[in-house]
Amino acid sequence: MNPLSVSVDKDVCIGCGLCTSVCDEVFELGDDGKSQVIEGADTSLPCVEDAADQCPASAISVE
Repeated sequence: MNPLSVSVDKDVCIGCGLCTSVCDEVFELGDDGKSQVIEGADTSLPCVEDAADQCPASAISVE
């Protein structure tokens, strides 16, 4: 599977950390308390879509 383009809209993210519990290989909370994609992470992992689907603020975009 090819890596996906994954981004987090920091203006929308509420910093709940759900994405990090669902997919800690790809997402982390930054110094600002908001989610971010870990540099160099394998964005083809199935948990990426799960994290995006479960995000309560719909802040994660996957293309």
